[in-house]
Amino acid sequence: MAAIQNGAGDMAGAVAGGILRFPDRPRMAPMPRPRLHLSPPSLVGGELATLSRTLTSGWIAPAGPVPEAFETALCDATGFAHAAAVASGTAALHLAYRVLGVERGDEVWTQSLTFVATIAPAVQMGARPRFLDVAPESWTLDPEVLETQLRLAARRGKLPRAVVPVDLYGQPADLDVILAICGRWGVPVLCDSAEALGAHYRGRPVGKGAAMAAFSFNGNKIITAGGGGALCSDDPALIARARHLATQAKEAAPHYQHETTGYSYGLSSVLASVGLAQIGALRARVAARRLVFARYAEALSDLPGLTLMPEPGWAQASRWLTVLQLDPARFGATPEELRRELEAANIESRPVWKPLHMQPAFRGARCHGPGQALRLFERGLCLPSGAMSSADQDRVIEIIRAGFRG
Repeated sequence: MAAIQNGAGDMAGAVAGGILRFPDRPRMAPMPRPRLHLSPPSLVGGELATLSRTLTSGWIAPAGPVPEAFETALCDATGFAHAAAVASGTAALHLAYRVLGVERGDEVWTQSLTFVATIAPAVQMGARPRFLDVAPESWTLDPEVLETQLRLAARRGKLPRAVVPVDLYGQPADLDVILAICGRWGVPVLCDSAEALGAHYRGRPVGKGAAMAAFSFNGNKIITAGGGGALCSDDPALIARARHLATQAKEAAPHYQHETTGYSYGLSSVLASVGLAQIGALRARVAARRLVFARYAEALSDLPGLTLMPEPGWAQASRWLTVLQLDPARFGATPEELRRELEAANIESRPVWKPLHMQPAFRGARCHGPGQALRLFERGLCLPSGAMSSADQDRVIEIIRAGFRG
C-alpha cells in the first residue's frame, strides 16, 4: 500500500500546476543507415536451383559435369579456347608461373600498382620481382617503361621469365603494344585479369592474345562463385599442364605415381554451380557497373580537383570499381579525410592499391618509371560500385560534394 501511495504521490507531483510531466527518458539513438560496401556479392536468383541439382547428382568434388560446364561457359565469356577452373585467382596465377617454367632466381615483371596476389606466387617460388610504372592514360602497365627496361635487361643478358600486365579495376592493359614489345625478346605475357572479366580491349575480351590470362570469382567480383578462379589460354598444352598440376600432378597409372609435385587446386562442383548460375548475367552486370560510373561522373564533374579513372579509346572497362583522384590543393580535402567522412556515414571506400615497391614484403624494391603509381596511390579512393539503388548512390555523391572545400 505504501508503494502505491508513494506512486500516487509522485504522479500528483507530476501533474502539479495542471501540466502533466513525465520523468526524463534517454533518447533513442537513430537507427544507422544500411552499410554500403564497395562491391558486395549479388545473386541472380538461379543459384539455389543449380546448387540443388548439383547436390542431388552427388557431385561435390572438383570433378564431373558442373566444373566442365562452367569452363565451357568461361570460354564463351573470355574468347579463349581452353579454361581450367581452379580454387582461386591466386591459384590460377601460381599454376601459370609453374607452366611458364618460373624457377628460383628468375625475374618476373609486373606493374607496381596492383594487389599483392599478382606477384606473390612467383616470389614464393623464389623468383625476383621487378616493378614497373603505370601509364597515366590507363593506370596499367606503361609500355614505354617496359620497352626501356627490356632493352636494358637484354644488354645485361637477364631477360624476365614472364611479364604480367594487370587489367586494373576492370581497365584493360594496352595488350597489343605489350605483346609486340615482349615478342621482340621472346618474353611470354601472362595477363592478370582477375578484376576485369567482362571488359574488352580493341573489341575482344580482355586478356585475349596473351599466352594465358587469370580470372577471379571472389565474393567481391562482378561474377562470383563465392571463391574460385580460372586460367585461360588458346594453347591446349598449357591448360593441360595446369590442370595436371592442379590435381596433385597424378600420372596415368593404377597406383599413385608422381613425376613432380602439384596442388589441390580444383574448383569444387558446389562453387562451380554458383559460378555457372551467375555467368549468364555478365553482360548485364558490366552494363550496370558502367552506369554506376556514369552517374558518379555526371554528378561530380563540376568539382575542382576531382577526376575519375580514365578510359582510353582502345578499352571498354568493366568498371569493376569506380576510382577517383583528388587534388587536395583544389578540392580542399585529402582522400583520407574523405574516406573518413564516408565511413562516418557507414559507407565503405578504400585507397587505391598501395604500390608493391612500397610494401614491407618487398623492402628494397624500386619502381622503374616516373612515379605515376605513387601519385595515384596518394590521391586515389575507390567508391561503392556494386548493385545499389540510385538513392544509395546519391548518399555517396552527397557526402563527396559536402567534402569539397576548395
